[in-house]
Amino acid sequence: MTSSNPGTIGFASPDDSEELARAELYGLLARLWLGAPDAELMAQFRVAVTQAPQPGALLEAPWQDLVGALRETTEAEAADEYEALFLGMGKPEVLLYASYHLSGFLHDQPLATLREDLLRLGLTRQEDRFETEDHLAYVFEVMRYLIAGDDAAVCNLEQQRRFFRAQVQPWVDTLCEAVLAHPRARTWRAVAEFTRQFIQVETQGFDLLET
Repeated sequence: MTSSNPGTIGFASPDDSEELARAELYGLLARLWLGAPDAELMAQFRVAVTQAPQPGALLEAPWQDLVGALRETTEAEAADEYEALFLGMGKPEVLLYASYHLSGFLHDQPLATLREDLLRLGLTRQEDRFETEDHLAYVFEVMRYLIAGDDAAVCNLEQQRRFFRAQVQPWVDTLCEAVLAHPRARTWRAVAEFTRQFIQVETQGFDLLET
């Protein structure tokens, strides 16, 4: 479900839908966690808007840090960093899979539980995808679909809340902390910090729904 084209990036204007802005952020983060940015995405970051519609708005500072980090690196440097952190020979330095962060093992019960949730939502893994469904990029793509998809029976706020609580909130902060603590993380330190704060905002939003 991961798109190779995240679209124009930047803060939503006051006339834009808040839900569309959320979906775009999930899509952008899915792209950044799936692999190193290509030339097209790097070019988008070079012209990305960094000021929120209202100064000091939530996520403005981490967004500015993220844009700055992408502008300070090159396509080759970003590719080298991504490979060093998340790929490489043998066990990667940082694993991007929920099952590992929740149970300590890959392909464990959390993956099976996620697959049950996806089946309930009518979603299946693309056959040409190398990553299992509990890869962070896939999970974020599911959230984007639940926000912006056309099927109102599936793509609604209650399904977002349920999926977020079960499949995003329990482990993404742990992953981000691992990246933030890694000595070789530079660009992805900014990606991890923006992700961490975005998930905090999402958590607060869903908390309000339950009060």
